[in-house]
Amino acid sequence: MGINRREFLRLAGLSTLLGLGGKTAFELLAPGQLEAQTYAPEPNALKAKRWAMVIDMRKMDEKTAQKCMNACHLTHNVPNIAQPKEAVAGVSPEDQNRFRIKWLWTEDFHNAFPGDEHANLAEKLHHMKFPVLCNHCDNPPCVRVCPTQATFRRPDGMVMMDMHRCIGCRYCMAACPFGARSFNWKDPRPYLKEVNMNYPTREIGVVEKCTFCDERVAKGQLPACVEASGGAMVFGDLADPKSKVRELLRANFTLRRKAHLGSNPQVYYIV
Repeated sequence: MGINRREFLRLAGLSTLLGLGGKTAFELLAPGQLEAQTYAPEPNALKAKRWAMVIDMRKMDEKTAQKCMNACHLTHNVPNIAQPKEAVAGVSPEDQNRFRIKWLWTEDFHNAFPGDEHANLAEKLHHMKFPVLCNHCDNPPCVRVCPTQATFRRPDGMVMMDMHRCIGCRYCMAACPFGARSFNWKDPRPYLKEVNMNYPTREIGVVEKCTFCDERVAKGQLPACVEASGGAMVFGDLADPKSKVRELLRANFTLRRKAHLGSNPQVYYIV
């Protein structure tokens, strides 16, 4: 059984006062409750040795991208800071970007793939809006810097968050080269027009990001964005030579974001 965020922070404080080191402290103070929490797979859960995503930009227009973002944000109670439920919760235009929570959003080619542009770039690329998200890297720097193991990599490649364990240090945000993590500076609830009661809202002081919809995969469902994309986003097992993602990667030229940094991102773009 896991522990909630309040209990986790209490134990973290005690371990500091007692001069105990990270894992040792929790083994002494809360034996058996150290491991970060994730959704338990149901019998029909989707399974893979290595999850990956392919985004086919030949099928991804702005309308489709918006549908995918809406599906993601409704599913995960991602607040829209620019459009509060009540006017009293409004924030200035300058602060909207600072407080923005991003799981899935769009960038132009120059911001999505810095270093890959050149003077003779195909004209169509200048006008594309690329959906971007956590890249669920094979070598995720966010995991290495997290002092509480609130962010961790599963054996199937998903880079996860246990928001109960997040202490809001934001080291993961500094480490992520993709800007894929957001910090809750404000209570997100006044900025949710609809609340999905099947997914938790977050607290002030917690970092969050895309999780490849682990809660849906555990029920045998595809990620919400993939389901909404009409085939423009494909999710599957990179380790399976017969999977759809492997088929697409064999047949098409693809790009990955900032692959030169060595984190080995696992979201691929057909352009």
